[in-house]
Amino acid sequence: MKLLSVNLGRRKYVPYTDHPEGLTGIDKRPVEGPVRVAAPGPKGIGASGLAGDAVCSTLHHGGDDQAVYAVAREDLDDWERELGRPLANGGFGENLTTEGVDVSNALIGERWRIGSEVVLEVTSGRIPCRTFQGHVGEKQWVKRFTAKGAPGAYLRVIEPGEVRAGDALRIVRRPDHDVTVALQFRAVTTERTLLPRLLAAGDALHPESLEAARKYAAKYGV
Repeated sequence: MKLLSVNLGRRKYVPYTDHPEGLTGIDKRPVEGPVRVAAPGPKGIGASGLAGDAVCSTLHHGGDDQAVYAVAREDLDDWERELGRPLANGGFGENLTTEGVDVSNALIGERWRIGSEVVLEVTSGRIPCRTFQGHVGEKQWVKRFTAKGAPGAYLRVIEPGEVRAGDALRIVRRPDHDVTVALQFRAVTTERTLLPRLLAAGDALHPESLEAARKYAAKYGV
């Protein structure tokens, strides 16, 4: 298991975002050399966990619980076959493109050590949006991406440091529950009845998903 690329985005004007100034940082490209990774601060204030990476809409993106976004190269390859065109590393707006890691089936709270310094913790899957659809340039992309159920993973920073392309990736902790990123994604998108199952992940879960699960469980007594 390893890190194939570290991808950073710059602020860019596009016609397909809801940002009031038409800005997005979703167009991320692989970079050479080390990149500093650290907790960026609370959502709404903090942006990306990677130095030099743009997050324009901090209302919906960035913050400590979405500090880093990872996508498996294997998932990009699968989409390449389906779409009939190449997808570069960073093509889904991910910060980290991995190899040999089943990212969407990682457990919530699972921890990864990347290189010798950085430790990240899985919090949730990525919810597709209009900006993502415009960036990919495929009709009904939000619907298609949601249906596939392989959203990649958001991670928080447990131990800061530097990462670079080629770094080894090791899973250093796997929680004792069955709440995967894919399960969390289905619960908050298409199968709300799954929400109570997310409670097993506890505080490792993204706070917004944890709140939704608690409200659903309280409302329906499950």
